[in-house]
Amino acid sequence: MKTSPTDKHIAKVSNFEDLVNTPFRGEINALCWERNLMGDFTEIVDKLECLENITVVDEEDLLDLDLSEQGKLAREVLINDMKLLTEHGAAPVLNVIKCYERDDDFFPTDVYSYHVDRSPIPSDTFLCTYAGASSDFVANEQAVQKILIPEIRQELRNRFDGREEDFEDYLIENFYDLHYQALHDAEPHVLGLGHLWRLAIDHPEQQVPPCLHRAPNENPGEYRLLLIC
Repeated sequence: MKTSPTDKHIAKVSNFEDLVNTPFRGEINALCWERNLMGDFTEIVDKLECLENITVVDEEDLLDLDLSEQGKLAREVLINDMKLLTEHGAAPVLNVIKCYERDDDFFPTDVYSYHVDRSPIPSDTFLCTYAGASSDFVANEQAVQKILIPEIRQELRNRFDGREEDFEDYLIENFYDLHYQALHDAEPHVLGLGHLWRLAIDHPEQQVPPCLHRAPNENPGEYRLLLIC
């Protein structure tokens, strides 16, 4: 079986305890609790009233829905996942997503661009897509930080009107340093449906490179159901 460059960055686990307690080490910066979930998650999306591009859904919203047996199974999974993450100390948010806001600048800093998450304290990114298109990530060695690409860096310098010694701070303050460009031969790994992922982020105590991930282009006429924290 052909291996992907991302394979060496992934460790798979079979339960939530291992997902949250397995340390990142070496080149591994993505942990996956692989699951084959029961239930109709699309039914939940269809029955929620989603008037905005991003609609936050809480447990009360889920319990108010009149669902089929398959829909009830899906609701039970969602509520349990939120409970597990909350008890772990995370702050999960369940979203129904039509689309995210896009940045039309020459250097987009929206979530459709490969990026890393950053925190001043030790933490991780957890996410699971239950319906719709799912996120993907690339191996760190298959991407380059955009601010290191000469033509991009020069354009950023042209736009910067401060002192030269403040240029690096300017890049950080505007989140330019968080974004990456995949190489032409990069092989993204799609996170898939139902799997709960834990991704390494950039923080002072992190021992591994942060995971380079992005939101997908949504499928026409289809909403995403995403849990993230």
